[in-house]
Amino acid sequence: MNLRVAAADWARDRAALAAIRRAVFIAEQGVPEALEWDGFDAVSRHFLATVDGAPVGCARLLPDGHLGRMAVLPAWRGRGIGRALLDAALAAARGAGMERVALSAQTHAAGFYARAGFVAEGAVYEEAGIPHVAMVRALTD
Repeated sequence: MNLRVAAADWARDRAALAAIRRAVFIAEQGVPEALEWDGFDAVSRHFLATVDGAPVGCARLLPDGHLGRMAVLPAWRGRGIGRALLDAALAAARGAGMERVALSAQTHAAGFYARAGFVAEGAVYEEAGIPHVAMVRALTD
């Protein structure tokens, strides 16, 4: 498997990024389109995972240090792609001088983020009909 995770540009890579998010969030998880396309893409840092050149995963880091829209296509899950995307986003956050990264984790993925050093804060809540928990990670370690 020739995995590559690289910084992506929304203007240049929009089709690939949007296709992954549409497949995972809208088609698979039933997130309404109006919630998925929230207007923050143009001001965010994006990351694109490819295997042998084919897009398989993505993530986005907002200017305020919130990580989100992290998705891996179903056929590629469990192969380290999500962790590679997360590592790339955390490295970019550190490089930008951010002291912490926050995210809204779907509860089924909270263990994944906890293994990467994120800590849950507060109670479980619903977002787009899916249970989530707020999580944060300090980048000063």
